[in-house]
Amino acid sequence: MSPAEARLKEVPSHMTEAEWQQRINLAACYRLVALYGWDDLVDTHISARVPGPDHHFLINPYGLMFDEITASSLVKVDLHGNQLSESEYSINPAGFTIHSAIHEVREDAICVLHLHTLDGTAVSSSAEGLLPLNQTAQLVTHDLAYHDYEGIALDHDERPRLQKDLGDHNHMLLRNHGTLTVGRSVASAFERMYHLERACSMQVRTRALGTPVYPVEQIAIEKNTELLANRDRAELRANNLVWPPLLRKLDRESPGYRS
Repeated sequence: MSPAEARLKEVPSHMTEAEWQQRINLAACYRLVALYGWDDLVDTHISARVPGPDHHFLINPYGLMFDEITASSLVKVDLHGNQLSESEYSINPAGFTIHSAIHEVREDAICVLHLHTLDGTAVSSSAEGLLPLNQTAQLVTHDLAYHDYEGIALDHDERPRLQKDLGDHNHMLLRNHGTLTVGRSVASAFERMYHLERACSMQVRTRALGTPVYPVEQIAIEKNTELLANRDRAELRANNLVWPPLLRKLDRESPGYRS
């Protein structure tokens, strides 16, 4: 049996191969978030659009820990919140508000990743926000948006404001709440979150030193901004260079997500 035939054999009869592959990647992302210690019990959420003309997307079943999630356990929903796949679980209503808002207007936002980490939430709650203090932060700050806190995201009337604030950016600090990234693939959304979270942690540690921050020359910031503006190159890097070894790491440390 060829590798392609073996893959097809694993695909459930009621879905396409493209959907099954997206489910595997999204389940892997949940497991990686848990592996990196970014999860928050059963809260926060990651979604991925199902390939095809419909704006259906996959999201976590509300009640599973992130290290329990598998490709088959993910719930498929439409933009009205209707569950399109069978599950004993519902979905997080706040998660639906945030993710449906972005999937509705951003055709390029194939994956949306939202977290409540300690350092990410600390920086989102700081008036200064994220500053270009170092090289890692500069991977993010040229493409960073902000959205003011309106309470737990249960009100669908918040969605137009979230859409407007995100615009065409791929990183966001949800004020007093957490972090968010989007990508044209699960891989790129994850890599963006990796850089955003590290940049927040670096800023928290830098500020904790209590000493003056060594200045970064504006010309260096502008040079990096120009270099990093190529989103096609970022997508290729995430999918071809970063994601394959992450999946190998996951296969060693948290197998089972492909089921």
